[in-house]
Amino acid sequence: MQNTKRAFTMIELIFVIVVIGILASIAMPKLWVTRTDAIISKGRAEVSTIRSAIATAHQKNMMEGNNSYLSTLDDGTTLFGKILDYGMPSDTSPGHWSKSGSHYVYHIDYDTNATFEYNATTGRFDCISGSCTTLTH
Repeated sequence: MQNTKRAFTMIELIFVIVVIGILASIAMPKLWVTRTDAIISKGRAEVSTIRSAIATAHQKNMMEGNNSYLSTLDDGTTLFGKILDYGMPSDTSPGHWSKSGSHYVYHIDYDTNATFEYNATTGRFDCISGSCTTLTH
């Protein structure tokens, strides 16, 4: 009986590695786009939640006989702490909020932002610059 070894040849191994490399080069850009889409969806949900919380706080004030909107949305330690159960820490990385003066900035990517402004007179939380259509439509 002949003693034969069954194993992959070097050519077969190189071929498999090349195929895996090609598949990875196709998949990575799609995964990056998926991450950005998730950050945009998160931002849209947060904008909607913030607007709803402003309306809820105003309704609560009206029930107490005060027809005005909140003068600020922050509680001093977190962003939106006066209207949300759990305020948001200020962070400039993608998918987070920060505050610049009186404006709130949502960071979509390291170079793409949307800037929002809260008007305490009207209770509106509107996008005023940046990628507004990405987050509000």
